[in-house]
Amino acid sequence: MHPSMPSETERTLAIRHALVAWFLREGKDYPWRRTTDPWAILVSEIMLQQTTIPTVLGRYEAWLRQYPTPAHLAAASEEEALRSWEGLGYYRRVRSLQATAKAIAERHGGIFPQSPDDLRQLPGIGDYTSGAVLSFAYNIAAPIVDANVSRVQARLDNDPTPIDSTEGRKRHWKRAAELLDPDNPRAYNSAIMELGQTYCTPTSPDCLLCPCREHCLAENPASLPVKTPRPETLEETHHDILCLTGRGILMELQTNGRHLGMYRLPRRTADETRGMRKLGTQKYGVTRYKITRLLYQAPPDTEPRATETFVSLDALPSIPMASPDRKIILKHLPQGN
Repeated sequence: MHPSMPSETERTLAIRHALVAWFLREGKDYPWRRTTDPWAILVSEIMLQQTTIPTVLGRYEAWLRQYPTPAHLAAASEEEALRSWEGLGYYRRVRSLQATAKAIAERHGGIFPQSPDDLRQLPGIGDYTSGAVLSFAYNIAAPIVDANVSRVQARLDNDPTPIDSTEGRKRHWKRAAELLDPDNPRAYNSAIMELGQTYCTPTSPDCLLCPCREHCLAENPASLPVKTPRPETLEETHHDILCLTGRGILMELQTNGRHLGMYRLPRRTADETRGMRKLGTQKYGVTRYKITRLLYQAPPDTEPRATETFVSLDALPSIPMASPDRKIILKHLPQGN
């Protein structure tokens, strides 16, 4: 090794120091960073997994006022929990969070566990979530790896291993443990995630402002990290009906899939909607699906099918449904409802 080149240990320490020093100077102020309550931190982590920070900021504190402890969520009905999550999407998250809350209530008397082993035995708590709660709530030296962390580490080390491969995941968890600051894991984990959200972004990384630029080995940062090819986008077309009568609006309770336990407009085949008046079209995306919804006016004598029921317009705001469903319903309800 050239005498002027730092050893790998020295480089690791330099990266760690640079990240923590930068974060303590410039780290953003979020409500979940002002607390060490493990429940509040867990809620923020679950919300942030697949929802943007601005959206979570608009919902986080109000949601915690509704469910300030695990016991509050454990005591709620699934329908109430789903309704409270509306607009955040990916509803399996709130079901999993409620299962976690019930386990805390039943196994730990409502007290959030502080033991790493107890925490990892809770339903829905994997390596990332346990590391986040342990480091952010208790300042325990537990590494975390998410998309931001993997991207930053891949660029720092110029590592071409696909981050979503088995080997890539192993490498990044090992590297995260090496880089973690044992004296301030809370600040370090916040720092490396924030670096991935600000300067070391997926496209057009701002290397000139990066606090780790002197220690980064990436020859072409924008080409990293490497990922395995994504599955192709799939297109779906749905034919839904709007049926309004004196009994209310006809709705379908979903009994499987990602929206289990939530309501939607009843779905029909293209043949069944032939001859009905078309009300409009809605386009939206869910994971890798591009969905086109065609909405038709159904006759008032339409009879409910097995999982369908009429819901009064007064009750409509309180039942759980995905945001696209609520939006299209509100758009086509008569004025004054």
